[in-house]
Amino acid sequence: MVKLNHHYQKLSGSYLFTEIEKRLAALKRNKKTLINLGVGDFTRPLFPSIVSALSEAAKEMGEATSFRGYGPCEGYLFLRQAIADNDYKNIEISADEIFISDGANCDIANLQEIFAVENRVAIPDPTYPVYLDSNVMAGRTRHLLKTGTYGGITYLPCSEETDFQPLPPMGHVDLIYLCSPNNPTGVGMERSLLKRWVDYAREHEAVILFDGAYEAYIQSPSVPHSIYEIEGAKEVAIEVRSFSKSAGFTGLRCSYTVIPHQLKIRDAGGVHSLHGLWKRRHDTKFNGVAYPVQKAAAALYTSAGKRELKASIASFAERTHVMREGLQKLGYNVYGGIDAPYIWCKTPKQMKSWEFFDYLLGEAQITTVPGRGFGPSGEGFVRFSCFADPKHIAEALARLKKLR
Repeated sequence: MVKLNHHYQKLSGSYLFTEIEKRLAALKRNKKTLINLGVGDFTRPLFPSIVSALSEAAKEMGEATSFRGYGPCEGYLFLRQAIADNDYKNIEISADEIFISDGANCDIANLQEIFAVENRVAIPDPTYPVYLDSNVMAGRTRHLLKTGTYGGITYLPCSEETDFQPLPPMGHVDLIYLCSPNNPTGVGMERSLLKRWVDYAREHEAVILFDGAYEAYIQSPSVPHSIYEIEGAKEVAIEVRSFSKSAGFTGLRCSYTVIPHQLKIRDAGGVHSLHGLWKRRHDTKFNGVAYPVQKAAAALYTSAGKRELKASIASFAERTHVMREGLQKLGYNVYGGIDAPYIWCKTPKQMKSWEFFDYLLGEAQITTVPGRGFGPSGEGFVRFSCFADPKHIAEALARLKKLR
């Protein structure tokens, strides 16, 4: 008789966004006019430079002389070199330290495969669910407790008391997930704290899995764009970035992961290169991102692509600013929204996260994301996403004003 991976039985209920969709279904059937300030999906069309590159690449694929089949598993050199020359211009990351993938979510979930199950994991709370769920599936946790936490995980509370920053623990951990700017709080990690984390990882021979999916939105001078801006980080950190949140690749699927050659780990078998191990995993389990998609990503590093990206980021930053100020004027306590398109809003009158979510959905037909879905420390908050059209943000604020 076939046996299941029993660790899947430890997962709590359904996936967060699946549960939200269930609650939206009834309103959609009643044809209510919903304003979606929940899921962080891109709402602008693809940039002209991206569309042009996709079109030209498709034409290449239609000609016998320029058709391409399987590409390099780690990605085409033209894209990896463009990333190295632009995103890491002053950091000295080489093209062969960059792996192109089909989404930051996938790499973040899969990176844990190259580490032993016995490793102790530290995860910010609240944070993106895939960090925790992928480790639950792998067997690094005990069962879910009544507190909503898993035994075997070191939680890093991000609360008002810590300015929503994850602080290094007193004890030892092996794998550390960090996200800056953070999803869901929208708060970026300052340079001084990131240095503390790098120093901690070096002292404890730990590895940091650094999620920089929202790097393009950083405005604060004190928030680094890359963990590799911190001295010594190349010896302890893996960095993951995405084109989804910056350039609308949610439907195209393209991201990249950086693993420096200096990053090595020791065990009883000796010293091992994480770069080499990840490449071996990539070669076995991944056949690469489609050539037209990689050409589209490379177009972002042209003069036209850079202009279009800058204008798009500015547009979303303005929407976030309007939403943030509007919520504050209505008396809500809000955080984030400076370095990311997310606003972390405290629920009024000590309402629970799901309670406030249902209230906004039922009374104002506004969709948010309940903070509790991102972890126990998210209780008492909801996340507003500001990817929505400006007129929808204005309408949402008007509806919220009527409620109050």
